[in-house]
This record gives sequence, structure tokens and C-alpha cells, in this order.
Amino acid sequence: MSQYHEPVELLGEKTLAITRALMSLKEEIEAVDWYNQRVAACKEAELKSVLAHNRNEEIEHACMILEWLRRNMDGWDEELRTYLFSDADIVEAEEGSGNDGKAKGGASGRGLGIGKLG
Repeated sequence: MSQYHEPVELLGEKTLAITRALMSLKEEIEAVDWYNQRVAACKEAELKSVLAHNRNEEIEHACMILEWLRRNMDGWDEELRTYLFSDADIVEAEEGSGNDGKAKGGASGRGLGIGKLG
């Protein structure tokens, strides 16, 4: 099965590179999950340590791809700035903290304007 949903000949090199990055990110995240489960289940201390190290390497790889996406694909920079490295409630971060009612980190004001639902 192909990862392309449009004819590949219609896609430019930048789109192809972004697809490669997104596919790699999925693979890295999947590897993090596999290693994390193995760490949780492993009883042998030295092996558990090796598996944890491997998991952490996969996290590093995923972060490197995220940074590449931030630099190269529209939308990532704004969203990462909104949600990462903040102690604010994750869901409420989208609602922003400015007085102008616009979303934190950008001017899109993506909220529906209906207040808190939960």
C-alpha cells in the first residue's frame, strides 16, 4: 500500500520530502511505543536499561523530525509554539491568553466562540 493519496507525479519534491518526514515520524513514534512496552514488561535489570536507552533514542529521532517539520511545513511552527513548553492546560491553550480573543501563538482565533464545553 502506498503512502500517497494523490498521483505521485503531481506532487512536488517538497511535498514528497514532507511525506517522508511524516512517515518517519509515525515509525519513530511506533518504535517509542514498542520499546516503552518492553521496558514496562522486562524484569531483567540490564536488559531493561538497554531497552530504555533504545526508547529514548527513538524519542530523540522523533523530536528531530518534528523540528524538521517545524522548519519546513506550514502550520507546525505556530502549533508547536502554542502547545509545547507550557504549563498551561493543554486544551485551554488553544483558547489563548491574549485580550484580543485570538488563539495564543497566532492570529487565527480558531475557537468557536462558545466558551468552555466541559
